[in-house]
Amino acid sequence: TGIPAAGKTTMAEYLSERMKLPVFSKDTVKELLYDQVGFRSRKEKVRLGIASMEMIYYGAKQLMKVGQPFILENNFEHSSEPGLRALLSKYQYPALTILLTGDPKVVYQRFLERDMGTGRHRGHIVNDCYPEREGDGFSGKRTAALSCEDYLCAVRTRGFDDFDIGGTKIRVDVT
Repeated sequence: TGIPAAGKTTMAEYLSERMKLPVFSKDTVKELLYDQVGFRSRKEKVRLGIASMEMIYYGAKQLMKVGQPFILENNFEHSSEPGLRALLSKYQYPALTILLTGDPKVVYQRFLERDMGTGRHRGHIVNDCYPEREGDGFSGKRTAALSCEDYLCAVRTRGFDDFDIGGTKIRVDVT
C-alpha cells in the first residue's frame, strides 16, 4: 500500500515473482472489468472500483481460509482498515504491511507523469467524458491534471500514508 504513484504495483509484482506468491491488485481487476463492461458515468466508475475491491477481498479470504500466503495490492485508505482487520481476525491470519511513501511532492510529479502520459489504462483516466466514445479523439491522456494541493489533501485525508491494520509494518521511502 501507499501513496498514489509510489510504485505499489511494481513492488507487488517484483515480490510476487521473487517469493512465488500470488498477487491480487485492485487496479488490475478494475482494468479487466473495464475492458469487459466499462462504465458510462462517474457513479458506474465508482461501482466498478468497489466491485474490484470486493473481488480482491474474496481472493484474500479464500487464501486466508487455507493458510496460504499472498500479496494484496492497492492504495488502501483508512476506510479499508475495519474490513481487512475483520478478515485477519476471523482467520487468525498475520499481516505484513509494506507502506510505500516518500516526499509527497516528488511522488506527485511521478503521479503527473504517469497520468498525463499515454501508458495509463483508460479505466483509470477516463474521468470527464461519459460515456467514452470511440472516434472522439481519445488520446489515452487525462485532460485535466489533479493539482498538487488536491493530491496532498487526498493523501492526508484518506490515510494513504498512514494505513494501519496492525501487525508488522515496513515503511519504504521511494523518493
